[in-house]
Amino acid sequence: MEGFELINREFGTRALDADELSGLTLAYIGDAVFELAVRLYMSTHGSRQVNRLHKHVTAVVNAKAQSDLYRIIESRLRPEELLIFKRGRNSKTITAAKNQKITDYRRATGLEALMGWLYLKERFDRITELLGYGLPKLLEPEAGSGDEPVPEPEAGPLL
Repeated sequence: MEGFELINREFGTRALDADELSGLTLAYIGDAVFELAVRLYMSTHGSRQVNRLHKHVTAVVNAKAQSDLYRIIESRLRPEELLIFKRGRNSKTITAAKNQKITDYRRATGLEALMGWLYLKERFDRITELLGYGLPKLLEPEAGSGDEPVPEPEAGPLL
């Protein structure tokens, strides 16, 4: 039995239609998808202390880094994916961005909406393709920063 079908049967829920959800609902789901994908990505780089692993993950799971990641993958987005990104980015939020530029916060919301939409459409290969391209570029240390690079993961899906 497929994952969604099992969850729906066990919890008495119904499948969500990604095309009918608001941008913020897609972003809500996509936030969890994105964080899980980043945690899996970071965990493939060998054993390290959990607090150090957490530091690496939180450096990527924030509005500024997500905004930067969007800029990296933007040219690779398909037209329908760009529309979903814009639906999330242009959503009106009640809460304000904490210690973030509003443009970064909105781009991050758009990226999360895209991740949520791809997940609900069960396009795990596309999530893996986009993040597999973007995360290594995002994680490259800046010249002279003294940060160690995060090694490339072994081949395999993120989700």
